Amino acid sequence: MPTKNLFLLTTVFVVAACNQATETETAPDASQIAQSSIIVDTHIDVPYRIESKAADISQATDGGDFDYPRALEGGLNAPFMSIYTPASLEAEGRSKEVADGLIDMVDGFAEQWPDKFAIALSTADVREQFAAGVMSLPMGMENGSPIEGDLGNLKYFFDRGIRYITLTHSLSNHISDSSYDETRQWNGLSEFGVEVVEEMNRLGMMIDISHVSDDAFWQTIKITKAPLIASHSSARHFTPGFERNMSDEMIVALAGNGGVIQINFGSSFVTAEALEYSNARSAARALWLAENPQYSETDGYRLFPALYAEEHGPLPYASLDDVLDHFDHVVALTSVDHVGIGSDYDGVGDSLPTGLKDVSSYPNLIDGLLQRGYSEEDIRKILGENLLRVWKAVEDYAATTSSST
Repeated sequence: MPTKNLFLLTTVFVVAACNQATETETAPDASQIAQSSIIVDTHIDVPYRIESKAADISQATDGGDFDYPRALEGGLNAPFMSIYTPASLEAEGRSKEVADGLIDMVDGFAEQWPDKFAIALSTADVREQFAAGVMSLPMGMENGSPIEGDLGNLKYFFDRGIRYITLTHSLSNHISDSSYDETRQWNGLSEFGVEVVEEMNRLGMMIDISHVSDDAFWQTIKITKAPLIASHSSARHFTPGFERNMSDEMIVALAGNGGVIQINFGSSFVTAEALEYSNARSAARALWLAENPQYSETDGYRLFPALYAEEHGPLPYASLDDVLDHFDHVVALTSVDHVGIGSDYDGVGDSLPTGLKDVSSYPNLIDGLLQRGYSEEDIRKILGENLLRVWKAVEDYAATTSSST
């Protein structure tokens, strides 16, 4: 080979190698993005899990989906602690009492381990705590039953740190009809529920439309003066007929309101196959509980899945790609500005997808988004900036009113 051609060929190889090295050095890395971004997950049920079975979440735990070491590994900075009250408590008059106890517990996390956790009451708190290397613990109330028909309790819980309320849960309550409850006593929101929406706007408390009926959603979005959130819902497109997820029309309307849908990771929220299995298991569980009154509803969720699997096989888990499809779908319908993370860790039992089994798994989600062509900027929006934008808009609206002072 002539010397000149050999020189040119060598030059091409060297330039190509340098370009490849540069691309490798500058390509975004999932773990680096996770550790340098504010990751907000709007629904983690660790308080109710700990209330049922004590555990030290400052250390690695044997069970559950959340503890500090795993959260640190996953890059989680702002897990909304879910203050969950079962629907049955409203009839018993115990919802407020239980909610107060769970808030006390979350306050205790920050008091016991101040080097690890801090209560976050605002978007500014989240950003300051992130800069200080402390994990923020904002709180959201799952089920509005603790309001107990008294608007004064909204201010009470706001002062206690609650920054969003899921208006209802598995049964219709005194505020709203539930997507799970065929009894539509209000055909959407009750008259008091309308007042709740308006007062939450004035206080600067995010309104969460996960769990509500479709009618309640449409009424809420018409009334609200601030953006809404769906704290842990996915796209109904993939689970036809499942009212608990959001229809395409609802997702578009939510985006038009400036709001955000936080994708639920539970397999039954993600694929029709897992939903069908889950529905059949739920029906069998209800029958089992009726035949075994010595067990509580909580026992049913914990004990029955293994019994059901012995006869019917395991739940068909969704995959990471299945979950990513929900993000893609929302972005295609609206934009990357209206989707985030509401995993439901510690709230969906054994149904978490492969690749997203606990709070150490956010880098897997990020890697999947990178592989699907999302930019680093867009991924940071999904991880937390979208939710923080909505929360700040809610704060800003409240600042224009007198009720929040």
